[in-house]
Amino acid sequence: MCGETNSMPILGEPAPDFEALTTNGMVKLSDFKGKWLVLFSHPADFTPVCTTEFMAFSAIVDELKSLNVQLMGLSIDSVHSHLAWIRNIKEKMGVDVPFPIIADLEMTVAKKYGMIHPGQSSTAAIRAVFFIDDKGILRAMIYYPLTAGRYMPEIIRLVKSLQATDKYGIATPANWQPGDKVVVPAPKNKAEMDKRLTEGYECKDWYLCFKKL
Repeated sequence: MCGETNSMPILGEPAPDFEALTTNGMVKLSDFKGKWLVLFSHPADFTPVCTTEFMAFSAIVDELKSLNVQLMGLSIDSVHSHLAWIRNIKEKMGVDVPFPIIADLEMTVAKKYGMIHPGQSSTAAIRAVFFIDDKGILRAMIYYPLTAGRYMPEIIRLVKSLQATDKYGIATPANWQPGDKVVVPAPKNKAEMDKRLTEGYECKDWYLCFKKL
């Protein structure tokens, strides 16, 4: 696999545009303007870890919808393979897979999003998750090796953190969960530093202050 054909998307910039065939027909990235999109890749259909992940992703679809988030999968497999696999998951595991899955046989989307890592595989996408906001901006991404299944609560937590940051202009500390105190952005000058000590925040020092939302 030629390294130069495998781009790496950049946080804070527009997510790489695409038009792709999915199990729900053709989709374009622009179709999701006004919604958040969680786009994730998996190495291959009919594989054990991926099957557990698809059941787990299916279980969080409703919670993501309540956060104005569309979920979409991708692998370097055909639509026919995707359809056979989700039917198998329904028949054998009793789980309905309700989100679209991109069939990326030409690796077009995978290369734009840096999903092909030859050290892992030259023909399969790694386990990546991309968080694209309602304006089409790439806000976060997580990469996993082929051997490690993903943790769904972290995906939900990160969406909520990003949305809280947008709404309230704050940051979230380590291990933050919705309802926990958040971090007040660090002061940019002495006046802001002096002022924040009088604003009722819980300050450990001038640069580290917490508040409740």
